[in-house]
This record gives sequence, structure tokens and C-alpha cells, in this order.
Amino acid sequence: MAASKIHQNGKLKKTRTKSAKVDTKSKKMSALDAAAKVLAETGQPMSCQELIEAMAQKGYWSSPGGKTPASTLYSGIQKEISTKGKESRFLKTDRGRFART
Repeated sequence: MAASKIHQNGKLKKTRTKSAKVDTKSKKMSALDAAAKVLAETGQPMSCQELIEAMAQKGYWSSPGGKTPASTLYSGIQKEISTKGKESRFLKTDRGRFART
């Protein structure tokens, strides 16, 4: 049930009550997290298509029905590299191939 507080305009304002903590183990892994995990396990550079296949085989992540998951992963990795720079989990080793830093 939501609790109520009186707002400054005199009307009742509903407030949220704290819910139970969400179990972090049941939370799904993101594609970038799964890619970083696969690259760390293999220790060698991989293309995005290879990463998608490896992530699905290991059960870390699978596409929820997208037509081009490899392109989406590529874009996400590139975005992380450009925004985080040296702090990024990924390193571009060759054209279309990434490794874990």
C-alpha cells in the first residue's frame, strides 16, 4: 500500500513504499557485460558475430529477437570505448575485432 503525505498545496500526495530488494543473481546480464565476460574467458580477440554466438552457447545472453544483434553489440562496444577511453573494458585490436583490457 502506498503511504500518503500532505503536499504544500494541501492535497494528499501518494508516496511509494520501499519494496523488497531484487535478487541480483536473477537479473539478466547485458550484452556488453556478457561480451566482456566471454572475452575475458577466451583471452583472444573476437568479432561481434563470434561474440554473439559464444554468448548464446554459454547462456550468458541471447538476442531478444533483434535482426542485427552483432551490429548492436558493435555499436555498444564502440560507444564504451569512445566515452570511457582508457577506462573501457574493451580494446579494438583490428578491424571489427575486440579484446578485453
